[in-house]
Amino acid sequence: MNHAATEGAGLTPSGSSSTSRSRHPRGLATLFFTEMWERLGFYIMVGILLLYVTDTERGGLGMSLRQAAEIYGTYMAFVYFTPFLGGLVADRYLGYRRAVLIGGLFLAAGYFLVGVRSETTLYAGLALVCIGNGLFKPNISAMVGNLYTPGDPKRDTGFNIFYMGINIGAALSALLSAPLRNEWDFNVAFIGAGVGLLIGVGVLLLNWKKLEAADRQPQVDSRDVGMGRIVLTILVPAAAFGVAGFFVGESVPLIKSTIGPITFGFLVGMAPVLFYFLSLVFRANAEEKPGLAALIPVYIAGGAFFMILHLSGGLMTIFAEHRSSREGEWVPEAVREYYSQNAMPSYFRNADPNRPRPPEDTIVVSSAELEAMFGARRIGEEAVNEVQTRSLGIRIVEEQSATADLFNRWGFLALKVYSADQISIKTAQDEHGLTRTTVDVPETAKPLRKVLLMRETAAEKYPVLLVTQETYDTVYKKASNKRLEKGRFISLLNAELITGFLNPFFVVALTPLVVAFFTWRVRGGRSISTARKILYGMLITFGSLLIMAGGAYAGGDGASKVSLWWLVIYYVVITVGELCLSPMGLSLVTKLSPKRLVGLMMGGWFVSTAVGNKLAGFISQLEPEWRMFLILSLAPLAVAFLIFMVLPMLDRAIKRYGA
Repeated sequence: MNHAATEGAGLTPSGSSSTSRSRHPRGLATLFFTEMWERLGFYIMVGILLLYVTDTERGGLGMSLRQAAEIYGTYMAFVYFTPFLGGLVADRYLGYRRAVLIGGLFLAAGYFLVGVRSETTLYAGLALVCIGNGLFKPNISAMVGNLYTPGDPKRDTGFNIFYMGINIGAALSALLSAPLRNEWDFNVAFIGAGVGLLIGVGVLLLNWKKLEAADRQPQVDSRDVGMGRIVLTILVPAAAFGVAGFFVGESVPLIKSTIGPITFGFLVGMAPVLFYFLSLVFRANAEEKPGLAALIPVYIAGGAFFMILHLSGGLMTIFAEHRSSREGEWVPEAVREYYSQNAMPSYFRNADPNRPRPPEDTIVVSSAELEAMFGARRIGEEAVNEVQTRSLGIRIVEEQSATADLFNRWGFLALKVYSADQISIKTAQDEHGLTRTTVDVPETAKPLRKVLLMRETAAEKYPVLLVTQETYDTVYKKASNKRLEKGRFISLLNAELITGFLNPFFVVALTPLVVAFFTWRVRGGRSISTARKILYGMLITFGSLLIMAGGAYAGGDGASKVSLWWLVIYYVVITVGELCLSPMGLSLVTKLSPKRLVGLMMGGWFVSTAVGNKLAGFISQLEPEWRMFLILSLAPLAVAFLIFMVLPMLDRAIKRYGA
């Protein structure tokens, strides 16, 4: 933790919720580290989920981009919707500490399940993660707010420090997931996320008593709606609306071919939930109404912002993976194997023509089924025999009989061999009408052996790759005559090192500068109100999308790869917008909410984020073209206009509650 990040960031030796003139309560350190480990696990999932679901070359599930974007968007929506319920449960039944503890255990279990390669365990694991995050996320944020007395000027700074913990965990996630999946595979990286959650739970338990002042005893106000009524009047209608919306989307061609029935059903299903939060404003007494009303535009801004930011695990990951030049030869040799991958055939589709290609005899043309099994790194015994019989000069090398250096050097291409009855091959058309072939193996299946496909002569030996004729043609279509040495691969930075590391790194690096700027304004008598910071955050987010439009245009919308500097600059700009908006939004929820409703209203913040995340999933299945980025930029611009129009109302509410 960077203590220089903000003025007075030192921690007191006391666990009390009261703070001295210049120090923060000790409980902030515990919550900082608990959240840091939880975010490490969460952002491992966010960083590689879509890659795992779509990958056809490194052991992924090989689904279509549209299906993967639906999974990503739905997961990201529900992982942020469940805090609405988690806040209610904590407020009325569990209290904050127990909710965070139980949530952490659910999260760990979910990550471990996703660590088993199959569609079944993927969906089950994501469901557990959504439940766990619902209990964990709103309540740990509410505990941060409870550390401070009403009107304490250090509350905003405390949330900035807490927000740094979130982003340190996020930055570490990319530094951990890359070597885990480069050295092993996607599933080991997900298991690493589960281990991170267990560490976070351990930090919480070791400091359990210190957090007593930040907890609250469960209580029910006579004015509150009972849980039974909430289920019957909100959740049941939401589920009914969602199912009805799905079937409407399935039956209306325009909806089915555009936004899709799942996204449409989710948005329709949110209507009763959004109505509930509006009803809280109308039913509130005169003392509570201004604060609750002021939160509505804050929720809108939060939803719009996170719709853009959480494209990082979707659209921006696709842009980084397929449309940016990721060559990593400059990475130091000592860490290159951990933080860079070996380029597979798909990378060369739009690579620089002068970039050397693999020699032709290292790429063997085969059937779509063999290409799919090779990409999944799982192959049937009969298929191995077929390769050996039909492909002249290919030798099957088993791990048990091979020399150590062979698998040390090319083990990333090793295939697990299963009996024919354990391998399931599925073919389906994707959203573009192209046939996709996927490979599935039961969770309980045991591989018979592990092999490499090699060519070997008296002078040399090197591995070969199995691809279709179509893939083979894309490798050499725009290529010069330059070829790599046989057995050598171009090093590529992992996509998650770009989309998963840059944003949290810049949050940690830029937080001191942003806080110093706001402090300088205060000392000069020209302070910027919390509401105006949110306005500036939306305008800066608008600018970040204009940068991506420029990057997409420079690459001819995918015709050629573009420099990584476009993504670096994008993340610098959107991070400044984030620092103006997100910590302020979290802080305002705790300031403007009645104390009895802090957990619930924090859940409302995450409901708005859930809607934005579902839209981010829909956007992620679109082509990252410059026109699309330009159209998308209108969303934060429109929200900025809304915030500008209600600035007087927001400022009055903030002043009224001593925020």
